[in-house]
Amino acid sequence: MEYRERHKIKDILDSTAYGSEMLVKGWVRTKRGNKNVTFLSLNDGSIIHNLQVVVDVAGFDENLLKQITTGSCIAVVGKLVESKGQEQTVEIHANDITLYGTADPETYPLQKKGHTLEFLREIAHLRPRTNTFGAVLRIRHAMAYAIHKYFNDNGFFYLHTPIITGSDAEGAGAMFHVTAMELDNIPRTPEGEADYSQDFFGKATNLTVSGQLEGELGAMALGLIYTFGPTFRAENSNTPRHLAEFWMIEPEMAFYEIKENMDLAEDFLKYLITYALEHCMPDLEFLSKMYDKELLERLRFVIENDFVRLTYTEGVEILEKSGQKFEFPVSWGVDLQSEHERYLVEQHFKRPVILTDYPREIKAFYMKQNADGKTVRAMDVLFPKIGEIIGGSQREEDYTKLKTRIGELGIPEKDMWWYLETRKFGTAPHSGFGLGFERLVLFITGMANIRDVIPFPRTPKNAEF
Repeated sequence: MEYRERHKIKDILDSTAYGSEMLVKGWVRTKRGNKNVTFLSLNDGSIIHNLQVVVDVAGFDENLLKQITTGSCIAVVGKLVESKGQEQTVEIHANDITLYGTADPETYPLQKKGHTLEFLREIAHLRPRTNTFGAVLRIRHAMAYAIHKYFNDNGFFYLHTPIITGSDAEGAGAMFHVTAMELDNIPRTPEGEADYSQDFFGKATNLTVSGQLEGELGAMALGLIYTFGPTFRAENSNTPRHLAEFWMIEPEMAFYEIKENMDLAEDFLKYLITYALEHCMPDLEFLSKMYDKELLERLRFVIENDFVRLTYTEGVEILEKSGQKFEFPVSWGVDLQSEHERYLVEQHFKRPVILTDYPREIKAFYMKQNADGKTVRAMDVLFPKIGEIIGGSQREEDYTKLKTRIGELGIPEKDMWWYLETRKFGTAPHSGFGLGFERLVLFITGMANIRDVIPFPRTPKNAEF
């Protein structure tokens, strides 16, 4: 086959250049026909829809056509014509076919339709070839692009924060350790503990759980920054909401107080969902049809309603007076569960909700303390179906208060000296929040398990692909 420009299926399906000869390449999704004509459904990943290729059997080598099966990869040169079929407006009538790669029908695991999502997780190297995961991955790309576009258009600077860190931003403790020491011959201190002074960095280091603390340093110089990178949690959890490796978007803004932080979070989320509705509709329609009939309605629900804003205390009062039977009892001081958050959004207000001013004892050390001595200027954005989608706060800018809080929680000050020092030299009010990328994609796609919105999920006992 001589060289010529390849046309993407996405562009061909919109074309009206009937009679033109075109080159298309892709993977065969289905093959059907009779002794006279063969119909191939071809997909190249550019769009969820397939292109029908019509093959006149008499014009091709019989052995070649036998080798073309579901999963095989081919190139086709043919004429674009209007289609008489109901499912497509155009099709290609093949003049020449090149077989790039076969797929043995006896061993190709995607030979038939209707595989469960659980089965597809076991073949993560092949599942992007299915309609479901093609749709999810295209939406994931669109959201990543939209995130960068939003922040760039609003004057933010993209800051790359370290993946290897010596701090634990959340105080979670469940971190992956990073070491260059031989694990079967770790040097020890006289007390028998690992001697990290002999390690690569001369101290204990971990994979980051958040880029926030380093992001704050950038905000105190550049004004508006955001991070967007991988984060890691070594929690031994197998729930549909947890991953050991996931991506976080974390803007940090100098001179923003809690109201401006909430304004940004609401505008940001509405922008992303609007972008998905405007640019990903074929994939969203497919996912709505196959997995979540209410998906499009729920997406529009978010962008068409102002977010309700109330304090944690007011939210708890509503929950206590609701008469609702919750699996987890609710009272002031407890960390709200997804069932509580969803009740406020889906049943009480029937709008997205932003809760503020949480008890300081259930929030991180860096959150700005309120004058009441009991609460901090935290904010959580709550969505239908999933509950919390964004968590953030105004950060504590007062050196003495932050130092005292670090001491109260037993966080080693020697590990946080650099963070404290930013409060000694030109401190300023500042705020930020974190949006889990996979949680965003989970909401926008309507998928039920977070393992199905990341290409290669990392979970306990699972790092195969």
